[in-house]
Order: sequence, then C-alpha cells, then structure tokens
Amino acid sequence: MKLTFLGGAGMVTGSSYLIETEHCSFMLDYGMYQGGKDEEALNEEEARFAPNELDFVILSHAHIDHSGRLPLLVKQGFNGPIHATKPTADLCEIMLLDSAKIQEQDVEWENKTRKRSDKPQIEPLYTTEDAERSLRYFEPQFYDSVIQVHDTVRIRFQDAGHILGSAIVEIWITEAEGTTKIVFSGDLGMPNKPIIRDPSFIEEADYLIMESTYGNTTHEPQEQAFERLMEIITETAHKNGTVIIPAFSVGRTQELIYQMNAWYENANLSEAERIPIYLDSPMAIRATEAFRQNSMVFDEEAQTLLRSGDNPFVFENLHFTKDVEESKMLNKTNFPRVIISASGMATGGRVRHHLKHHLWQDNSAVVFVGYQAEGTLGRLLTDGIKEVKLFGEEIAVKAHIENVDGFSGHADRPMLLSWLSHFTRKPKKIFLVHGEAEEMMPLAEELRSQGHKDVFTPARFDSFELTVPEDAVEKVPDPERMKQELEAQYAQVLEDIEGIARIREVIGKELSPVEYQSMRRKLMQIQSDVLDMKMLISK
Repeated sequence: MKLTFLGGAGMVTGSSYLIETEHCSFMLDYGMYQGGKDEEALNEEEARFAPNELDFVILSHAHIDHSGRLPLLVKQGFNGPIHATKPTADLCEIMLLDSAKIQEQDVEWENKTRKRSDKPQIEPLYTTEDAERSLRYFEPQFYDSVIQVHDTVRIRFQDAGHILGSAIVEIWITEAEGTTKIVFSGDLGMPNKPIIRDPSFIEEADYLIMESTYGNTTHEPQEQAFERLMEIITETAHKNGTVIIPAFSVGRTQELIYQMNAWYENANLSEAERIPIYLDSPMAIRATEAFRQNSMVFDEEAQTLLRSGDNPFVFENLHFTKDVEESKMLNKTNFPRVIISASGMATGGRVRHHLKHHLWQDNSAVVFVGYQAEGTLGRLLTDGIKEVKLFGEEIAVKAHIENVDGFSGHADRPMLLSWLSHFTRKPKKIFLVHGEAEEMMPLAEELRSQGHKDVFTPARFDSFELTVPEDAVEKVPDPERMKQELEAQYAQVLEDIEGIARIREVIGKELSPVEYQSMRRKLMQIQSDVLDMKMLISK
C-alpha cells in the first residue's frame, strides 16, 4: 500500500492525500490551494494520477482548502462516491457552487483585460455546471457508523470539533497480509467551542496523518479572546468607528454570532450600547441556515437552547445584508457598528470593499479571528504593512489591526499533544501535515522526544510504502459500546419528541405561507423517518 502527499504537505492549504492499495485507490480530501499567486497557481497543475481510476473520495470537512477541487476532479473524469458527513455535504452544496461562481467571475474580468491586450482567453478552473455535477456524487454519512466503502475498505467518521460536520477519519484497509488501520485527523478543533462538540479521542492506529497548523502555538483562552473582541468593539464604538471582522463564512461566522447573541442577552446594556452587527456575506447567511438544519450534531449547550425555543442565530441587533445595494449602503454612512464579512483572509469577497473604505480611518478597527496564510492580505495586515492596494487604489493603513487567535478552529500545541496522548499505543508512523515549517518542525521534535520514533514531515509528492504491522489494529468498534450509544440517543430522541409537541402552540399563530410550507415539509420528513424506523424494527 502506498500513501502519497499531493497537497497540504509543508503548507496549510490544498489538502489532498492519495492512498493506493492492491485492490483500490482513493483520495483523502481534494482541496484548493489558497494564498498568494504562487499558491493559487498550483490549482492549475496537471494531476499526477488518473482521476477516472479513483474508486472513491473521503472528505474530512467542507472548507475549501479541503473540498475545493472536487468539481475539478469530476471534470477530469472521476465518477465515484464522495463520502462525507451529512453536514459537510450540505455545506459543500453552498461552498462549491460559490467557489465556481467566483472563478467564473474572475475569469470573465480577466478575459476582458486580455481581449483589450489581444491575449488568448482563459477558462475557469471549473464552472458552476462542474460543481453541480460533483454534488451528485456525495454520499452523506453519520458520525460513529462503520461504513463499508469498498470490499476491502471500511471507514468511520468521528467528530473533529473543527467546524460543523468536520471529521476524524478511521480507515481499515484489508490486503493479503492483513488489515491496517490508518487515522486521518482532518482539521482538529479546540475543546469547549460554541455550537460544535469537542473533538473525539481515538485510541488506536497503525499509521496517523495529523494536522499541525498550530503545532508550536498556545492559543489564548476563548473566553479571554471574546472579552478582548468586545472591548475592541466598545472602544471603537466610542470613537464613532466601524469594526471590520473578516471571517470564514462557515464555522467562524456562526460561532461569533452565537457568542454575541449570548453577550447581548446576558449583558446589562442600554439600547444605545447594543451596537448593530451586520452579517454581510450571502454565503455565510446560507451557511447559517445549513447550521440550523443540522442541529442534531450541535453540542449539548446549543441543543438545550434550541429545545427551549431560543434560536442562537437570531437576536435583535443582528442584521443580515443580502444584496449588493445593502452592502454598498454600509459604506455610505458613518455610525458605530460591526461588519462581519468574508473572506476570512481578506483574499476576496465583500470584506475587501469594507477594508477599502475603513482601513484609512484611524477610528476604525480590523479584527482577524482565524489563520492568515502567507501571501494573503490578512497576513500582510497582521504583519504590520502600512499601505495596501485595493481595487486599483493605494490605501493607507491607519485603522487599528488586531489578530485574536483565541477563536481559532484549529487545535493548538497543548491540544494536539493531549489528543495524541489518548492513543493506547504509539502509531507505527506519524505524518505531520497542514502546517508551515515554523509550527510543524517543533511539534515533530516534541513527538520524537516523547518516544514516537518515526515522525515525518513530508513534502508535496513524497510517497511512503505502508506495510501491515505484526501487531496491526484490526478490531472495529465494540458492539456493547455501540449499544450504549444507541440507548443514549434513544433517550435524547424521546426528549426531543416532547419538545415537538409544542408545535401545536405555534400552528395557531400568524405565520407566512413560506413558514407554513417549511414547517409542513419538516413534519412530513419526521413522519417519513418514523415510518422508516417502524419498518426497520419490524423485521
């Protein structure tokens, strides 16, 4: 069996890992390269494998640096299943279509320039049609279920605690010599994050592919980070300024909304102190709706809120900016407010327009709340650049720039070490990926000092032969544990059914025709699921 690192190796982008066995070949993730021009040019490279010969793809989560080239894979001939959790499949429907639209728009703009210069026309990496076609191959799966994806391959998704639907992937591969277990961490999150559950701990693996984004960093506590954010917002509001928060449309935006909701509900504030918050990202708005539709994977706190009738994604001073004209109006007026907008690294999207209008204002602030890759505008600003070019204009940077890393969706060094410590025996080999050298190398040294003999930091296109260890992990989940989990879930369902009974109180209220139809569809889906369950237990 051979493992080849095609992307996400020595860099925090382009996650893609090829596994070839004697019976099949498949891909772990197939993400887009993001960052500067050099990184993005890698997306155009010719594939070093035959896409039409892949049997399937396993996708860890929806972020574009993990999923973004799947439409390209389909365009190049891949026609097998794409296994992912249901929330990931739902989010990809939003993100891949948006990615295709952006590429089409960028190429249209570029071709106008090329036409004037008599240069040849170019094509987008993939089109909306390619993205739509790729979505047909998604096969949504549930967490904690062992799935036979090939005669010789079984997988199980465990919660990675990174974003909604993110997964650690356990893979059992059977060859003539025996069965080998590979674990792919995906992007691991931090514990005690809002909305999503804590990362699952894995006990055994023969080979481990582990992310290292913050392998040499310790995050400030999230509570402290949020307090600092609210202090910046309050201070900026007192100066009649605007706070711009570039935020990833999926994950970070929803966490911010959730926390701000709790803040404004619990803080004893006057009406004047309730600073308006504008969510100016169509994709983030759609993603927030996808979050609501996948509440079954929320953490206990968020589920308790929902059962009480409190929607954590809606509060009085939160406003959704849906069209371009509303977005433009935000920059034609001056009053204290917060604008949350994509993209998170300020590489594109509406946030660049807001930066153009506010970077030069010394009473405004820009707060970054996630990882900033090399070559991105976000990285340049956090590194202290004094002037940037936006839409053909040189803009002086006078606004207050902050990078609050306590919001990071990635595990820091202590969490990575803690997660690895739960393995009951050391993996035969550990491959560190999804990290830049200054973060990855110190983590590798620490792991070696802890007795992990074979720790590798592969470069792009490095390949490794994986053999079946003499003491290979072969066992699949304990049936008794699965029974206990089923009983716990059954108890939770009973509690949820009691909450559903309250729908009768709502039916009599004045609802719009759209709301009535939405409720009717959801009730019909519940009815269908109940009938399916009856058929299952009647066998």
